[in-house]
Parts: sequence; C-alpha cells; structure tokens
Amino acid sequence: MKETIAFVGLGNMGAPMARNLAARGFTVRAYDQRMEAREALAAATDATAVASVAEAADGASVLVTMLPDNDHVKSVVIDEGAEALPARSLVIDMSSISPGVARDVHAGLADRGIAFVDAPVSGGTVGAQGGTLTIMAGGEADAFARAKPVLEGMGTTIVHAGGPGMGQVFKLCNQIIVVGNLTAIAEALTLCRAGGGDMERLLEALGGGAAGSWMLQNLAPRMVAGEDDVGFPIDLQLKDLRLVGEAAHAMGVPLPSTSLITALYLSARAHGEGGNGNQAIRKVYDRLADQAPDAKTG
Repeated sequence: MKETIAFVGLGNMGAPMARNLAARGFTVRAYDQRMEAREALAAATDATAVASVAEAADGASVLVTMLPDNDHVKSVVIDEGAEALPARSLVIDMSSISPGVARDVHAGLADRGIAFVDAPVSGGTVGAQGGTLTIMAGGEADAFARAKPVLEGMGTTIVHAGGPGMGQVFKLCNQIIVVGNLTAIAEALTLCRAGGGDMERLLEALGGGAAGSWMLQNLAPRMVAGEDDVGFPIDLQLKDLRLVGEAAHAMGVPLPSTSLITALYLSARAHGEGGNGNQAIRKVYDRLADQAPDAKTG
C-alpha cells in the first residue's frame, strides 16, 4: 500500500514534484500559502488541496516539504506539521537548508517518535517536471529505506549521503560546482563576444568536448538568447551561497572561488536581477566587459 503524503510547498520545484507523486499513485494532500498554487495542483492531478499544514499532515504517514529557507522548514515541520503527524510517521524535507538546522529538526522530531530525512535535490525545474531529479538524502538507514520509494517518485539518482544533515552537506558541495560552472560559461561567452565570435557555434563546439556539462547544455543557450526567465532565481542561489559560506566558516574551510562568485551574484541582485533565472549572471560579466577601455560589443 502506498503512503499517504502531505506535501507542503508548491513553488516552481514543489508543484511538479507533487504532481509526479500523485501520478505515481500516492495519495497526496497538498498545501501552499498561495491558494492559486493549491487550486492549480488539484485541477491538474488527483491531489487534494487543503487549507493548512495541519490539515495536510493530519493522518498522513509522510510529510514532504519543499520550502525556501531554514525558518520556513522549522516553522512548517516542527511548529505545525509535527503537531498533526501521528507517531512513527516520516518527514522528508527536500528544501536546501543549513546542515545544522537539518540536524536540529531531526533531533526535535526524534523526541516525538517521528523519523526524518533531509533530501535536497539537483536538476532544476526540468528535473522536477520530468521526475528525473538527483536526490541527496541524509538520515538514518531505516528512515532512508522507508523514504526511498517516495523519493523514486520524484527522482532517478538517489544517493544516501550519510547521517542526518549529510544530504545538505552534499547539496552545498553541488552548489559550489553549479555556480563555478555557470560563471565559467559566462566568462567564456563574454570573451567570445568581445572577440567577435559566434556564441551559438561556440556552444556547439564546447558541447562535444571536455567542457561539456549540464549547465552548458541547459542554461548556456538561454544566456546566448538573453532569456532571463525564472527557473532557479538568483535570489535563491544567493541563499544557497549564504548557506555554503556559513558552513565553510563553521568548518574552518576556505572557499576563495566561491567567495568571489558570491560577490558577483550580489552584484546581480544590486542591479535588480534577483528575480531573474540563474543564467542571468551573464549580465554581470557583460557589464564588466563593457566598462573595459578596449571592450568590443560584437
């Protein structure tokens, strides 16, 4: 028998994830602060829209959350969801939050007899819509084993990273590589433009060689086309970079490249681009190049 799932957080990522669970036969009771998000999910699937976290969690065997930041997770899971969940239920938090907060939530739920898995994701809205997310799960082995059939309804690469909080550590490592790759692509495109090159042909050439990557395939064409539509917004990437910096400081680990990249993302937000998709980081490089004395605008 499939689990009854309370799903909280129906944003760009959460809504398609909840749709996929409903399509795979799970009973889904979904909540989001935005009524229109709840209604859109219910209209498109067999999921039931409810009016509160408590209503979603009441009688559910699993609570899945996909929320913006630390405080949202603590509020929804500890202050609201845990009060309504029955004993021996399971919470799967798929947000990107601090490893320390994930461990605190694990401990708080354990005191109430509720298991917890921190399971942040990678793959963007494309992966969320296609059910092909990479999921990095932290938690005790028995909790992960119980969570895995649910996670398989949303992703194809599912890794047990280790104990509580380790899913979040893996996600922070993922984000370091994501922004490093994306800003390297932006630099290459800026150099190509300044040299009068054809950027679409550049992408064709790079895609077949050692520089090929998910970012090159999926976001670089949007950079070239000047498409700033939101998939994963710069503001959320900055939130993840904040978490990376906090974790690195706590561990005493220097991250010089990531520190510089964080400054570039802050520049993007200062120019009003926080709501744009991650690929809009290229505009920072365009501004820097166009301010140079010998800049070409090819």
